[in-house]
Amino acid sequence: MKSVVIHKERDLRIENREAGQPGPGQVLVAIRRGGICGSDLHYYRHGGFGVVRLKEPMVLGHEVAGEVMSCGAGVTTVKPGDRVAVSPSRPCGACIYCQKGQQNQCLDMLFYGSAMRMPHVQGAFRQQLVAEASQCHRLADGISFEEAAFAEPFAVTLHAIVRAGAMTGKRLLVTGCGPIGALAIVAARAHGAQEIVATDVSDFTLGLARQVGADRVVNVAAGPDALSAFKADKGYFDVMIEASGNEAALRAGLECLKPRGVLVQLGLGGDILLPQNMIVAKEIEIRGSFRFHEEFALAVDLINRRRVDLMPLLTEVLPVDDAVKAFELALDRGRAMKVQLAF
Repeated sequence: MKSVVIHKERDLRIENREAGQPGPGQVLVAIRRGGICGSDLHYYRHGGFGVVRLKEPMVLGHEVAGEVMSCGAGVTTVKPGDRVAVSPSRPCGACIYCQKGQQNQCLDMLFYGSAMRMPHVQGAFRQQLVAEASQCHRLADGISFEEAAFAEPFAVTLHAIVRAGAMTGKRLLVTGCGPIGALAIVAARAHGAQEIVATDVSDFTLGLARQVGADRVVNVAAGPDALSAFKADKGYFDVMIEASGNEAALRAGLECLKPRGVLVQLGLGGDILLPQNMIVAKEIEIRGSFRFHEEFALAVDLINRRRVDLMPLLTEVLPVDDAVKAFELALDRGRAMKVQLAF
């Protein structure tokens, strides 16, 4: 079967790999669509991110949906022919964090397409994938594979909203409107946010942010005073979702947070300097947000019931043989939001 394999930066190849057969409790899924994530782009562009580096060839991909082909012994939750979104998260279920219900912090996590451990966890950009039945969530009739492939990044943002706390009636600032920032807008709206303002340096992404629910968008490249209206009286926003990983965006957003506001850091970046005095004086709470667990099922449920419309964020679907072209397109923030591969 064809698989999308990264060897080093800018060295992406289509290779044949063995599909495998499902064992007890497992299913064989024919992958139909796979969304290219920011982490996939880091592996493609830089060979890793932070201290995480490629040490061996690795199949990329973890935002996938497909059709069940066959089931191993004991599987009762899905059957051949079912259309499913596949969660890439496989926590061990036995460590101290899994036992506390914090499966996203699992000490022995197997997450598709991750070089965080050695040997690397091979990803899901392949024509066929053996997965645990518990990872597979059935799709409602009429839901496309393109929509279903959004379940994973949407789950990431749903978890971020959980970390932020009750959203009903809150004013929210989202900094960085790539796929995760845009999906955070959708997630916050679904949880009852009263007002959402989004910032970015690209008019293209800000236009899409407005399409999926932002009340107002601000291009901060316009100048240092772009957010000045929100800094009066110690700040305007109750919650900030920082999705850019950019220090300038973080510092500017903190000036717009009300005293005792909540900052959820969702974007990944390098080490940064924080305005400690401002955080202390305004009693700001800083909370990290990493991956998800039970939110994947919620993401699929919201998509299945058409409570959310994520399709404005899909830029293009390209065949797996054009994977390099798809990755190059996904890197272009001026004309691409979410790019998917068709298997």
